[in-house]
Amino acid sequence: MQFVKCLGRPEEFYNLLRFQLTGRQKWLLKADQDSLSSSLKTCYKYLHQTSRSFAPIIQALDEELRHPICIFYLVLRALDTLEDDMTISIEKKVPLLQNFHSYLYEPDWRFMESQEKDRQVLEDFPTISLEFRNLAVKYQTVIVDICRKMGSGMAEFLIKDVTSVEEWDKYCHYVAGLVGIGLSHMFSASELEDSIIGEDTESANSAGLFLQKTNIIRDYLIDQQGGREFWPQEVWSKYVKKLSDFAKPENIDLAVQCLNELLTNALNHIPDVITYLSRLRNQSVFNFCAIPQVMAIATLAACYNNQQVFKGVVKIRKGQAVTLMMNATNMPAVKAMLYQYVEEIYHKIPNSDPSSSKTKQIISRIRTQNLPSCQLISRSHYSPIYLSFLMLLAALSWQYVSTLAQVSEDYVQTGEH
Repeated sequence: MQFVKCLGRPEEFYNLLRFQLTGRQKWLLKADQDSLSSSLKTCYKYLHQTSRSFAPIIQALDEELRHPICIFYLVLRALDTLEDDMTISIEKKVPLLQNFHSYLYEPDWRFMESQEKDRQVLEDFPTISLEFRNLAVKYQTVIVDICRKMGSGMAEFLIKDVTSVEEWDKYCHYVAGLVGIGLSHMFSASELEDSIIGEDTESANSAGLFLQKTNIIRDYLIDQQGGREFWPQEVWSKYVKKLSDFAKPENIDLAVQCLNELLTNALNHIPDVITYLSRLRNQSVFNFCAIPQVMAIATLAACYNNQQVFKGVVKIRKGQAVTLMMNATNMPAVKAMLYQYVEEIYHKIPNSDPSSSKTKQIISRIRTQNLPSCQLISRSHYSPIYLSFLMLLAALSWQYVSTLAQVSEDYVQTGEH
């Protein structure tokens, strides 16, 4: 099905096929499961279960950072699972969030009352905390500090709403900006990156805010269905009386205008993202940081001026995601992708949109930040006949390889039995 969606986009088709044939092995190559302890193997199993998107790029990190960031992710996933669980009373949840960092040093602490889909990271928290205590002290220090600040921030916003744009930035700082700051401290502590990466907390925080705001904008309907609201009241109250009113068909035009205003706010973080990424020197760290950022700008481009945000979930195509992931390996390519999607947004701007002038203004600012004047090289300039033949040949090749792999697997299993 994913290949069918890419038939009109030859570059995506090509990259998806290439990823299916060789990309999976390339991304998982560095993670030698045989050398891991049983508890660390379990941690990587939970990593795959809780994040299909972050798992491959974490496993592709250099060994010095791979395990610390895997554990950091799982610890924060456990904390986030507590925050998201609407079945836990506020009276019980607030102290859990505020004290969560201390549980890292309690070998037997676990939480068995969650109803969230990722509850395994809470139910088997002793396995995760064990591997946390096995990390170098320099990494433990960062993780504990971030957990303490994040837990306190989450607790703060449990008992108050996101009212102003300033509060929106504050909330996003707690749940995502702190992650960027913590990761940056770990990059510098590993000595794989210069000290400036950990010292410039403003750029790291802004990069985290860009990712979080993208998620909040895209997930309007999911959050509404779950009883959560993260859009700032200062913005949405200009259009409707209640945030839930955007889901009503008669308010769709106002909903899209509010969407465009929030998306324009998120675009203001792109200059900081470019500054941050341009300082990275280690290839695996660059890939780890760049891939989520290009995914975010592609998601924003898909969401801009799109009524579907209020009717379902807007997702980028798998072939598109694979193309971004495989190309985001150097700064010129990342800048080209940012340019491509910023221009896509620019060409969608309705003249009647109340935020149109602000949107054009921030895009003009992004254009001046040494972005290339052309898009990524695309295979779309080939003739349609050639492309049709190429895609047909690729599809047949993929079917042949898949069949051969299945036959081989069946043969091996028969031999084992």
